[in-house]
Amino acid sequence: MISVQQASATILSHLYKPALETVHIQESVGKVLAEAITADRDLPPFHRVTMDGIALRFETWKLGKRKFRIESIQAAGEPQKKLGDPENVIEVMTGAMLPAGTDTVIRYEDLVVESPHVTIANDQIELSQSVHRQGQDAKKDEVLLSPGIVLSPAEIALLASVGKAEVKVYGHPRTAIVASGDELVPIQDVPLPHQIRRSNTYAIEAAMRTMGWKGEQFHLPDEKTVLKNALEKILKEFDVIILSGGVSQGKFDFIPAVMEEIGVKKVFHQVSQRPGKPFWFGVSASGKVVFALPGNPVSTFMCFYRYIKPWLLKSLGIEGKTEQAILAKDFSFPPKLTYFLQVSVQNENGKIMAYPDAGGGSGDFANLKKIDGFLELPLERSEFKAGEAFPFIPFRL
Repeated sequence: MISVQQASATILSHLYKPALETVHIQESVGKVLAEAITADRDLPPFHRVTMDGIALRFETWKLGKRKFRIESIQAAGEPQKKLGDPENVIEVMTGAMLPAGTDTVIRYEDLVVESPHVTIANDQIELSQSVHRQGQDAKKDEVLLSPGIVLSPAEIALLASVGKAEVKVYGHPRTAIVASGDELVPIQDVPLPHQIRRSNTYAIEAAMRTMGWKGEQFHLPDEKTVLKNALEKILKEFDVIILSGGVSQGKFDFIPAVMEEIGVKKVFHQVSQRPGKPFWFGVSASGKVVFALPGNPVSTFMCFYRYIKPWLLKSLGIEGKTEQAILAKDFSFPPKLTYFLQVSVQNENGKIMAYPDAGGGSGDFANLKKIDGFLELPLERSEFKAGEAFPFIPFRL
C-alpha cells in the first residue's frame, strides 16, 4: 500500500501527450488554448462613445459656452459623422463612433434638452470623458491570449471580437468510462430488489464535461472472459480507461487480473486512504493509462477529483491550485489513513470554513448533495482541531 502523496506523484509521472485540435469557439469552453491570439486591429478600433448624450469640442465648453444647437445624431453602427460647426454638438449613442471634430461626451443626465437645443447643467466636465479611446485596450498585433490558458466565457468573447471562429486547442484523451458489476442496471430500468441503477459512470462523465472533456460509457458483467474480451477491445480504441468497481478483494473482483492479462502493468494497487483504499492504477506498453476506482460512489467521486482531474490538467500544461479550508469543528479519525472528510463550506469574514458532514460512508452518495468537497486530513494524526487549515478538494462549480 502506498501513501496518497506517492499515488499522486506516480500518476502525475504518467501524463497524456495531447494532440492539437482545431475547434469552433462554441466547442472550446473548458479546453486549453494551443496558439497565441493577437488583435487583428486596435481594441477598441475607434474612439467609442460610452454614454448616451452629446459629443462636443471641449475647447468650446471651456471658453464658457453652455447652450448648443444639436446638429445631428451619431448612432452605433453608423459611419463616423463630422461636426460641421464647432459651436454645435452631435447627439451620440453608446457604442457609436465619436464624431470627427469632437473630443468629449456629456451624458443626458447632465443636460437640459429643448430640441433642437441643449444646455449643459453640470460644470464638472473633463476632456475626453465618456470616450473609450482607440487602442486603449490593445494595439493591432498585440498578443491577447497565450497558449496554456483554459478558455472560459471571457476568453470566448475575446476570440469572437478578433474574428477567431475556430481556434487551436490541446485535445483531450479518448476516454472510456467503464462500470462493472452484475448488480447494476441501466438508469431507465426498474431495478429488482437485488439490483441498483448505474450512477457512477454518469457522475464521472458529468465531472469530465465540466472540464470540456467527454467520455463514452460502458457496462460490463462480473464474468472474467467477457471482461477480458471487452476491455482488450476498449484498450485498443481509447487512450484512457476509467473503471468503477471490481478492484477490491472479492471473489468477483476480476479487474486487476484482467488488466495484467491484456498488457496493462500494475503501477500500484491500494492507497492508504479512506474512502478509496482499493484504488488501482496501471499503464500499458504503449503508454495508455487505466484508473480502476473502487465501486462505492463516494470513493469513485473523490478519486476522480483528487487524482484524475489533476492528472488531466497537468497533461494539458496546467498546474492545479491547492486550495485550503479551515476546519470549523473538531474531528477525530483514529485509523492510520489519509481521510477525505466530506464538508460543506462557507465564506465567513473572508475565510473558507469547512463543516464536516461524513454521511453514511463511501456508499452514501445521497450525502454528496449536501457537501461541497473533501478536506484532506493527513494520516499522521487522528485528532483535528477547529481552526486548522487543510487541503480542500472542491467539486462544485
